[in-house]
Amino acid sequence: MSIIAFSECNYPSELLDAICAQIYANGLPPVETSLDPVIVTANGAPTAYPSSAPQAYWPEPVVRRALASLCLVNHAWYEAAKPWLWRRVEVRLPRTWLSLVEEIAWNYEEETVDSVMGKTIQAAAKAAANATTLASDRDALLKLEASLLDTLELPDNAINPDLLSPVPSRDPSPRRIRPKSKSPARWKILRSINDAIQDVLDSQTPGVHAVPTPKDPRPGRHVQHLDFNHFRTIGMRRSVEEGVNSRFVTGDRVEAILKEMPNLTAFGATEYMDGALTLPVLNELFLRGGLSGGRGRPSRGRSFFDLSDAEEEERERRRECKDLEAVDLTGCVSAVFVNAFNEFVTTHLIAPEQESHSDDEMDGRRSRRIRFVDEPLTFPGLQRLGMRGVKSILPRFLGPFILAFPSLTHLDLSGTRITPDILESLGASGTVRLKSLALARCVKLSSESIRDFLVGSPVASELKELNLYADMTYLSPLTQEHLLQIVTSAPSFVSGKLQYLDISGAPVDNEVLEHFKSQPSLRSLGLSHLPALGLKVIQKFMIDKSPNVEVLTLINTSPELDFGLRATSTPRNAVINLHTHLIRPLSTPPFSFSISTPNAQLPPPTRLRVVELSTSMLGALGAGAGAWRIIRSKGGRGWYVDTACTWVAEPGSGHGSVLKRDLPPSHPFRVEMGCLSDANGNVSSGTGWHARKMEVLHGHGLLGREDGLYGAVSFAYQG
Repeated sequence: MSIIAFSECNYPSELLDAICAQIYANGLPPVETSLDPVIVTANGAPTAYPSSAPQAYWPEPVVRRALASLCLVNHAWYEAAKPWLWRRVEVRLPRTWLSLVEEIAWNYEEETVDSVMGKTIQAAAKAAANATTLASDRDALLKLEASLLDTLELPDNAINPDLLSPVPSRDPSPRRIRPKSKSPARWKILRSINDAIQDVLDSQTPGVHAVPTPKDPRPGRHVQHLDFNHFRTIGMRRSVEEGVNSRFVTGDRVEAILKEMPNLTAFGATEYMDGALTLPVLNELFLRGGLSGGRGRPSRGRSFFDLSDAEEEERERRRECKDLEAVDLTGCVSAVFVNAFNEFVTTHLIAPEQESHSDDEMDGRRSRRIRFVDEPLTFPGLQRLGMRGVKSILPRFLGPFILAFPSLTHLDLSGTRITPDILESLGASGTVRLKSLALARCVKLSSESIRDFLVGSPVASELKELNLYADMTYLSPLTQEHLLQIVTSAPSFVSGKLQYLDISGAPVDNEVLEHFKSQPSLRSLGLSHLPALGLKVIQKFMIDKSPNVEVLTLINTSPELDFGLRATSTPRNAVINLHTHLIRPLSTPPFSFSISTPNAQLPPPTRLRVVELSTSMLGALGAGAGAWRIIRSKGGRGWYVDTACTWVAEPGSGHGSVLKRDLPPSHPFRVEMGCLSDANGNVSSGTGWHARKMEVLHGHGLLGREDGLYGAVSFAYQG
């Protein structure tokens, strides 16, 4: 079929929408990932299995280009592909951001509220008339418009319609239905008009008409994911003055587009734009959806004093928005953000001090103070929160904020000022059940608090991913006694369901590893910065307790690999020790001989295929040995990788994916890994294994994969 014939075919809109939905789904990683970087040169249909070749999912640019191309076919394809094209928005370039604001936000100077409401009412009335028997009757159409105006709320200074010209000869006056808010949301106006049309038609002939929703040319209602992970202004040759006084991402612009995104469920910020996270922006993010604590219901929780009509309308608009499910604030430390964060917590989450004030003083504060009734404000919709590296928030503000989310499943507090009291309060929650937790480099925590939380709290009983990373700079607070209690008594350790574990820098020795319960689900293990732990002890633990570990980190671990501080050790001996005591015993199939089945071969004792090593050790390995090659990240991390081993799926076989070794040199995965090795660190920020940062926005946790600035924090930075 030719392209012209294909574009002229009238397919059902449901079919076109299903095709676009499948294209979008092809860009989503599967629940169980392959742990490998995405092969951007691969093609073909994704397998949806944890496979590296064929790929399990398409890269995001491929999906975006496919949907954008479908928008150019014809109007039907445009209507079907547009919602999926706008579903996930990633801000990358400053000029792209300005275009995004122009496309989504409402410029009230160029397009007034009156003109938008007038045009929308006329279009909605005409669409409703076309759906009924009024399309050919002009008088009936004008009467429908007049009835619509009467149904909508009128302000106090409205002009009496009887004083105007007769109904059939006048156009509807949008001035009489102007919203109370000076900056209303377009989607809210359209929804109100649609409800009004339905009410008018139902009053004439109840339960007969299906009113078409007025079309909104702005795509903000389609956006469910917004992040600034790739946003940069570096390289634009802007002066310091321009960077301070002429910012691209400002609080007003962010607030403007958030108002037009009622279905937003995931938001990601970075240190490159945290100056735009003002108090109004935080209010737009968190004070939406079904809040608990009585917002809008004075009988419960907290309620505001002396709300104006405009403020009440804003609260009503936010209540009709979807709950935010994921927020990532990695690295946000600017003074603007910190001050706005503190004010947000003080205003909404901390009860005011019970102090006596004079009448004049109370009258002055009445408009901005809140009243604590019974129940604190909570956000039950938010499930995933990332605050890695948010170091400037004091504990008295950090604690109430974290405790305000009773439905958390993913929580990244690495590098924050979390205290034992906050961790104890979190552990006392009766609703939080964490699946993924990161407490790396939390220097204010005590060994006892971590032990009590992991062993005795039901909040941590279902953990599948745990990051307690520490190094020589930020020492681990854990003691050997408490670590033994954790590995022997913590429900998450005893259950054997851990998939990611990093106890780097902790007092791990032979005794601790011997007391470990079997970990059959463990895929990524961090044992870095343990200079006294021998390779043979690690080898025994891998074979006996965690044979399914694929990624192992050994930075500055083991005296056999430490040739920098020991005069008796040399780089050559360290390389021999690595291959003799670790790589060969764990990744090589055992020798077997059989006359009946000469081609049968036993699998290796473990699935080990990636080992992270220190920079000096990687330098000693040179070009590697055989299929084992060195792949460096964009930063200071590097891995020793078996490039001939990965998860491979065979579409149509019905067996899912399998871990294959000894792939041929022409295999796409091996070719791609060879290119990454030859790049010597000149790779994308998403290249690497064993992430240090939790993937929050999509919910893939510490086994997820990210690029951009989030990817640099995950795979490039040493800490």
